[in-house]
Order: sequence, then structure tokens, then C-alpha cells
Amino acid sequence: MKLTILKEHLNESIQHVSKAISNKTTIPILSGIKIDADANGMTLTASDTDISIQSFIPVEKNELHIIELERPGSVVLSSKFFVEIVRKLPAQVVEIEVKDHFQTTIRSGSSEIQLVGLDPEEYPTLPSIEENRRIQMPSDLLKTMIKQTSFAVSTNESTPILTGILWTIADRKLKFTACDRHRLGSRETNIEVDADFTLHNVSISGKTLNELSKILPDQNTLIDIIFAENQVLFKLSSILFYTRILDGTYPDTSKLIPQSFQTELVINSQQLAEAIDRAYLLSREEKTNIVKLIMREDHTIEISSSSSELGKVTEQLEVSSLTGELLRISFNSKYMLDALKVMDGDLIRIGFSGAMQPIIIRPEETSSLLQLILPYRTTN
Repeated sequence: MKLTILKEHLNESIQHVSKAISNKTTIPILSGIKIDADANGMTLTASDTDISIQSFIPVEKNELHIIELERPGSVVLSSKFFVEIVRKLPAQVVEIEVKDHFQTTIRSGSSEIQLVGLDPEEYPTLPSIEENRRIQMPSDLLKTMIKQTSFAVSTNESTPILTGILWTIADRKLKFTACDRHRLGSRETNIEVDADFTLHNVSISGKTLNELSKILPDQNTLIDIIFAENQVLFKLSSILFYTRILDGTYPDTSKLIPQSFQTELVINSQQLAEAIDRAYLLSREEKTNIVKLIMREDHTIEISSSSSELGKVTEQLEVSSLTGELLRISFNSKYMLDALKVMDGDLIRIGFSGAMQPIIIRPEETSSLLQLILPYRTTN
């Protein structure tokens, strides 16, 4: 193989695919990036068996000549060095030449780097996916839905299914659910599919979806999502992102969400978040993160936290409306802040079914987003 390529395009592709490289791989060749070059362009592939990312660089794009191909071919190069070397090359054009036994030379400006390449024939092939179960959605919406739910996935590997976001499709609605047993985040959106298209028990690692989110364009670009038996493929314009579906059955979380509330309050989301953030500073020192909320008859609430060594924070906040029984309730301030950060709109509605029942937070304007937090039992 011998070619020259514009460094900017090569570097961008490497950054995308390197997100699939794992340091813990037991298969040595998977610590490398596979490069295939032919008359159409260059394809880079990286995989850790759970996720695989492929990025394609065309010979020419928008009349810009990106690649000059002298000899087609393939090689696998150690990602550890290849990623860093390309980023630090001095010139805008990079020459890559692969000789016998996959000895690879990279030239740019006055630099010349020799790398030991590996046999691409030994690189595992990507899963082949039948494309008959496909949906399309805008990348910015997918990015938002991941952001609004992924923080609620479990980090405890002893229940792997809860480390994922559950995808369900029914009645032309796509819903994401994430739950770590202490909190839950869900987000729903309408989707253009056939009326009988359904999707159940497809759970994708939250960590993987956060990596996908970094690649997704911010603009309203349509993305194809293809569901196979144990794989999901996300197709962007020049990137293929494969991920494994988590094994196991996701628990039914619908029973956690109360259908009616004995107390509801509507409040400015940002003001509440700022007050809880101040109280969090003290609760963090106690390593409990516990903040208390007390409802008053004069349509105010009190947010407070205390530390035996440092003192106490107390703050009064006006609410837009407060109906039902006045409660005192304690909760994890970090969980509440995570939930408030992803709320749409200025006003939020918080529903309570009692001092020890789940707290439900929604934007006042829409019901498509829901956050649930379990309160804490405190002695006083």
C-alpha cells in the first residue's frame, strides 16, 4: 500500500474510530486500527468486540482532492502510537507506505516514522446486519435523548442490564429509560415508523451511547439506526457505529412511577438548581449529599443542608404554585442536580406522593421528559 492523504481528514477519522479501542482487550490485534485503501478511498476500523467503529475517507469530497493512491492495500497499526503520531505530524500532507511483512513508513514534512504493522487478515470481520428493521431520527434529537437519560444508568457491573439505556418503540413512539435503582430518567419522542413496528428489551450500554454522542453531529442530520438480533448499527454519512445489545431482561420500571400525587409544586428550574447547588457544597463535605426540602404555607419552600463540622445552609424560595399536603422531604442533592440540568424550559413541576415515595420531576410545558428520584429517610 502506498498513498498520500490530507492530515486533517486522516486525523478526524482516527479520532472517531479510536473511541472503540479498549486498553483491556485480550486480543492483541484489537489494540490496533485497521486501514484499508482502494480506488474509492480509505476505510479505518477499530473494535473492542462490544463496539466497532468504521470511518470512510473518500478520495475526493466537494471537489477537494483528499487522497492520492499509488498502491491499494491493508495494514493494522498500533492505535497507541498511530493516534498520537498523526496528530503531531508537522505537515498538512501525510504519506503512508506499507512494505513487506507490513513494515509501515509514515512521512510528513521532515519527519519519517517506521511502525511495525500487523496482518489485516487476522483482524475480526465486522458483524453483517440485515437492514430490515430500521428507524431514522435527527442526530441532535438522539444526542439530547442520550444526555437526558444516560446519567441515570447504573455504574455497578454486578447488574449489567442496568448499565444500559432501554429502548422501546410502540405506537410510533420511541422511549429511552435509564434506572440505577435510586433514580430513573426517561424521554419519549414521536418517530416515523410503520404502525406495527415495535421494539422491546433493547438495552444499549450508557457508556457506549455517550461515546456515540461525541461523534453525532449537532445539526439536524438524519441518522439510520438498524436493529439486529444482538447488534445495533448507527449509520452516519461516513461513519458506521456498531454496538452490542446487553444480555438480559430490563426490569419493568413503569410500576415505580405514581399516577397521581398528593402534593405538587411548580418552580423555576434554574433557581431551584442554584439553591440546591449551594446546599450541596455542605452536604458533600458530610459525604451524604443529603439536602432537605420543607414546604411552607406562605407558598415558599426551604432548602437546607448541614454539616456537623462546618455549619448549615438555609435558603427560602418562592414557588409558582403549591397544591396539596405540605411535606418535609430529604433527597440526594447530586441526583436532583443531575435531573435539573437536563430539564427543558424554565418551569418544572415536581410531584410527591408522600415523604417516602418517589419524587417525580417534569418540565411544566411537556410530558415527554420525566426524572424520578427516591427520597432519603432521615431521623428528624
